[in-house]
Amino acid sequence: MTEHYDSLESRDPAERERALIKAVSAQVAHAKNKAPVYKTLLADIDPETIVDKDAIANLPITRKSELIEAQKINRPFGDYAAIAAPELTHIFASPGPIYEPGCNRRDYWRFARSLYAAGFRPGERIHNCFSYHFTPAGSMLDSGALALGCSVVPAGTGQAELQVQTIADLSPHGYVGTPSFLKIILEKADELGTDISSLSKALVSGEALPPTLRTGFVERGIRVQQCYATADLGVIAYESSAQEGLIIDEGVYLEIVRPGTGDPVADGEVGEVVVTSLNPEYPLIRFATGDLSAIMAGASPCGRTNKRIQGWMGRADQTAKVRGMFIHPEQINNVVKRHPEIRRARLIIEWIDEADQIVLKCETTSDDESLADGIADSIRQICKLRGEVELLTPNSLPNDGKVIDDIRQYD
Repeated sequence: MTEHYDSLESRDPAERERALIKAVSAQVAHAKNKAPVYKTLLADIDPETIVDKDAIANLPITRKSELIEAQKINRPFGDYAAIAAPELTHIFASPGPIYEPGCNRRDYWRFARSLYAAGFRPGERIHNCFSYHFTPAGSMLDSGALALGCSVVPAGTGQAELQVQTIADLSPHGYVGTPSFLKIILEKADELGTDISSLSKALVSGEALPPTLRTGFVERGIRVQQCYATADLGVIAYESSAQEGLIIDEGVYLEIVRPGTGDPVADGEVGEVVVTSLNPEYPLIRFATGDLSAIMAGASPCGRTNKRIQGWMGRADQTAKVRGMFIHPEQINNVVKRHPEIRRARLIIEWIDEADQIVLKCETTSDDESLADGIADSIRQICKLRGEVELLTPNSLPNDGKVIDDIRQYD
């Protein structure tokens, strides 16, 4: 079978650029007509004047913080969406909180392409361990798998022993989910002495895939590739068998800009990933992801001709992704507000034993032994993650304005 999902992947780069610029122009016209926010924001923009990259670079940036604020005023999507019932089938909730629309359009989040690149083929069975609870991750992979012609085991997260038993019983061909949870499943299978060798491939996302972790999977006979996606935009870029950078998806227009601005940087320079979605239901224009990356030189050895990015290279702001979930400074501040005993706090994110670990360090004068437990409960409720709490004396934390300190280092 062909290595490529369709002919779009091997297009002449100049042809692709012309097609994408035309698609962005059409999306701007559509957004002005269907999404109330863009009717105002792009009021002075004539879509017919969008004929090159410079014209796109002059369009205003949309930031996640603006989306959050708009949704507080106009529920559920802050007037950014261009979809209503009966086309609107789902309303998802991501940490922030941010609400995202869903519909039953085939491959709505465009995951079929990245699944195909990861080696999945029609007729195969996929064990889906992305979360189905509030967030769209599980549904995002379901949509792509069904479009590809695969069947799905909607396993979700947690319950490692049940995961192992189900894999042993149903013999899925591959796994989708976070790499750290795949490691947990494999270790639980070893502990139980259960054969789950049917897993020969995996598409992972939501967190880093360090080389040591990937090597461990390969040694067990599992081909692992990763993709870069968000709940707002769907798949942005994906890895091919060449495993040299992430190839930009055919369904988005991507720019790398200088953080804090909308100005594109030169190829190779690190900047913030800005994406224009070509999704008609949720037409986000120049949406700033907050992620840092850079355009790589040349094309992938796999024959796909679209540009590649280096992958995730940090955050342009203090927002971080932990175990597949975003944590925003606003959430940490909400934890602090729940506990007046806290004077200042800082969330520390580390990579320990090939897994994300978080510790909220809190300055306080309280000696109440139950305070740490109460703060840990608040982290779980507000951030949807489990974390440790460390109580410090006043003035122990640096006075540098940081709320989230991501000090993860990968081998």
